[in-house]
Amino acid sequence: MPDLSARTPVRVLSPDEIERLLAEHRLYLETEYHEGHRANFTSADLTGRDFSGLSLRGIKMDRAMLRGANFSKAHLQNANLIGAILQEARLNHADLSEARLSGANLVSANLENACLAKTDMEFALMAKVVLRGANLREADMSGAQLDAAVLTRADLRKANLRGAGFRDALLDEADLRDARLGSAFLVGASLRGADLRGAYLRLSKLDGADLSDANLDGAEGLTQGQLDRAHLNNGTKLPEGLRGVEDAKR
Repeated sequence: MPDLSARTPVRVLSPDEIERLLAEHRLYLETEYHEGHRANFTSADLTGRDFSGLSLRGIKMDRAMLRGANFSKAHLQNANLIGAILQEARLNHADLSEARLSGANLVSANLENACLAKTDMEFALMAKVVLRGANLREADMSGAQLDAAVLTRADLRKANLRGAGFRDALLDEADLRDARLGSAFLVGASLRGADLRGAYLRLSKLDGADLSDANLDGAEGLTQGQLDRAHLNNGTKLPEGLRGVEDAKR
C-alpha cells in the first residue's frame, strides 16, 4: 500500500489552467498519445468540479481533492486516483475499470451502476458508499472499509475482499461467486439472496449476518460455528456437511 501519511501540499489551479490541462488530455487521447499531454492533477484542489461525461482515461489525479466532484458517466479507465479525496463524489455510471484507487476516500460517494472491473481499491475508505448494481468483477478491495455500504445486486465475482469490512452493509442479491472473503468482517451485513457459490470464507466474521435465501453451495473455508452465528432460513443453500437453522430469527 502506498504511504499516504504525509500528504503533499494542495495545488491550486485557476479555471483556465484546468481547462487547458483537460484540452491537452483530450488531444492526447484523440491522437492516440501522439499529440497533447496526459493531464496531471496530482494533489490539485478540484472540489465540486464537474467532469461528467468526459473522457479522462489514464488521467493522473492521485491525492487530488475531489470532494463532491461530478464524474457521472465519465470514462476513467486506468486513471490514477491513489489517495484521492472523493467523499460524496458522484461517479454513477462511470467507467473506472482497471483504475487505481488504493487508499482513496470514497465515503458516501455514489458509484451506482459504475464499472470497477479489475480496479485496485486496497484499503480504500468506502463507508456508506453506494455501489448498487456496480460491476466489481475481479476488483481488489482487500482491507477496504465498506461499513453500511450499499452493494445490492453488485457483481463481485472473483473479487478480492480479504480483510475488508462490511459491517451492516447491504449485499442483497449480490453476485459473490468465487470471491475471496477470507477474514472479511460481515457482522450485521445483509446477504439475502446473495450468490456465494465457490466463495472463500475462512475466518470471515458472519455474526448476525442475514444469509436468508443465499446460495453458499461449494463455499470454501466455512465452518458450522460461523453459520451458527448467522441468520439462515429454509432457502439458504449450504455446502455439503453443514447444517442450516430453520426458522432462524431475523
